[in-house]
Amino acid sequence: MDKKSLVTKGCMVKINYVMKTCFLDGTVKELSPDTLEFIFGVERQAPALEAALEAARVGDRFSVHIPAEEIYGAYDPDLIREIPKEGLIKQRIKEGQFYRQIKSGHLISFKVLEVKENTLLVDFNKPTAGISVTMDLEVLGIRKAGKKETDMAREAQHRKEIGCA
Repeated sequence: MDKKSLVTKGCMVKINYVMKTCFLDGTVKELSPDTLEFIFGVERQAPALEAALEAARVGDRFSVHIPAEEIYGAYDPDLIREIPKEGLIKQRIKEGQFYRQIKSGHLISFKVLEVKENTLLVDFNKPTAGISVTMDLEVLGIRKAGKKETDMAREAQHRKEIGCA
């Protein structure tokens, strides 16, 4: 691994990182250190991570903030709605809990925020919406990826994009 090599498209990049998940209520959960190896520019990562890694060198250390929009999706306050209780399974309705039910062949899922006499105040955001991440990372290795590796990575990325991974 050449310390002069720069991260560029088509390079196999190996990083060590500690991920800190930042929840909407302000709490932060730090995960154990982990290692990630991927072909830069082929196996897509969050745009903020890709931008931070571009032109990095082996041994570089830095912190990257990945906004919710790039990782889990933004929290949308317009997805808080008041809905009728009618047609819902009463035993499943619990304040602060997620409610799930198949109706007409579709999954209905929401968090119950408040139970009222005839209605519910619910949140249709995904449970992870609004969660951002900070990664403290170090570039461990950079090398040219082989043709077979690149072809396999492209195929895997394509499967992810169409929901088959």
